[in-house]
Amino acid sequence: MIDPSQRLAAKVFAVTYLISFGIMIAAFIRWYAPILAWNDTAGTARNIITHEFAFRLYLASAFLNGVGCMVILVALYLVLRPIGRGIALFAGLSQLVYALTWFISLLDQLYALRVMGGGGSLLGFDAQHIEALAGLHLASGWDAYYVGLSFSGLGTALFSYLFFRSRYIPRALAGYGILACLFEGFCGLSYLLFPGFGAIVSVNWYENPVLLFNVLLCAWILIKGLKQPQPAALPHAEG
Repeated sequence: MIDPSQRLAAKVFAVTYLISFGIMIAAFIRWYAPILAWNDTAGTARNIITHEFAFRLYLASAFLNGVGCMVILVALYLVLRPIGRGIALFAGLSQLVYALTWFISLLDQLYALRVMGGGGSLLGFDAQHIEALAGLHLASGWDAYYVGLSFSGLGTALFSYLFFRSRYIPRALAGYGILACLFEGFCGLSYLLFPGFGAIVSVNWYENPVLLFNVLLCAWILIKGLKQPQPAALPHAEG
């Protein structure tokens, strides 16, 4: 039987995810994309100091998204713990690593902004060196993000597997989630190990299948709710 707390946690997940997703999409399009110079970290560094307020608004939005990630992982753990406690815990820890790398990425971007502001020990550096140093921190932040993306793919794949076992949602949707998350994790890891992988599979595609799965999952939970599986179909919960 599905406990009322599981249904509540599922709704918390769905609402939090949709709000976080909406905030990040709006912030990226409005404040970050206009100052992002693709494949030119020094150019991006110049742009962030020119548009400092917009960049800070983007970082504030990204911070809220990071908080949302932690709410989401706790909510999913509570929903799926009865199906497999050990797997749900490992999936939650994997998602926590993703959240931590997300905040590390934000710190690197804040440091890049501080570097571009100059002053203090940077007074002896010329503009070109300052831009290069700030660009290095931006690149480090992106690397941290792709490390986290691999863990995010793993964690979400495990949560999807538990959804598949539980039959709380259609198995076709859960199966798609497993495949989409494995694709995301594989792409994130491959990009870190082989930077040329980005020329084979564009980085713009790494997250799209998982984003679609999560949006569909949220829609199902908010419209249909968790399905009550037949007793014979319920797996034995792990200790």
